[in-house]
Amino acid sequence: MLPIVAERLTTFESRLRAELRSDVAFIEAIGDDLVRAGGKRLRPTLAFLAADLVDADPDAGMRVALAVELLHAASLLHDDLIDDAETRRGAVAAFRRYGNVVSVMSGDFMLARVLGLLAGSGSSDFTRLMSQTAALICEGEVLQFQAATLEAYDMDVYLRVIEGKTAALLATALEAPALIAGAPDGQRDALRRFGLAYGRAFQMQDDLLDLLGDPDRLGKPVGGDLREGKATLPVLALLEAGVEEPRAILRRHAREDGDVERVIELVRAHGTDRQAAAVIQAQAEDAIAALDAFAPSPSRDALVGMAQREIDRSL
Repeated sequence: MLPIVAERLTTFESRLRAELRSDVAFIEAIGDDLVRAGGKRLRPTLAFLAADLVDADPDAGMRVALAVELLHAASLLHDDLIDDAETRRGAVAAFRRYGNVVSVMSGDFMLARVLGLLAGSGSSDFTRLMSQTAALICEGEVLQFQAATLEAYDMDVYLRVIEGKTAALLATALEAPALIAGAPDGQRDALRRFGLAYGRAFQMQDDLLDLLGDPDRLGKPVGGDLREGKATLPVLALLEAGVEEPRAILRRHAREDGDVERVIELVRAHGTDRQAAAVIQAQAEDAIAALDAFAPSPSRDALVGMAQREIDRSL
């Protein structure tokens, strides 16, 4: 937790709990799980820092923080069911504890709360931006499934998937406070460009760690994406270089003994781990450069530091 947003994040947790209140016990329980799980609260942090940069009203920053986090949480409930996930942040996935209907409808309940926050904002532009972002998230998730099903292992498809699933919502967390505050177009555009580039770097780094990270630090076995038939940056770089062996492993979802280890061996042997790291660094640097639109400040420095950490995150 960054000290500059610590107090606001404490308030955010209380407000989030209030938004998730329900007289229906199972919905309440899933909401309580979300609050207890916590996590990095990356999206609210971005919303608060962006609000600082454009001198937005504090309520605008909080409203955006709540809306983007609830949209994110709803998407995770749906994603876990789609992916047949066992756990979420170290706990049993909600649909395995409460069933498919409760999990899906609890996600829909969160989306209903998002609608309430949008209505209270008084900003049709904010509402439109969130609508567009929700559509991109859905398209990104379905496109990823489509690519795996049709074996469309393509770098352009991958980039579109990570923009939809991750970068779009991060960009919205940053752009929305500027939109509500009526900030100049140049500042809005700069915050959106930061969010997209930072979001791509963030997701690419997660994907790289999914293959090459330390299982103990990750809290799960490596190779999860391969087992779901998902081709990520280092594997796509292998295919683009004409190394075809990973294609067969992706088709069989890495079901055979040694499949994951073989892909790791190929990635290291052909240097696509280093290629991926270079792409991540370039995206993070693009994000930092976007902040040139703002004068130096503690909040700007915090955003620079977040982008820099994606370069520094070690394997």
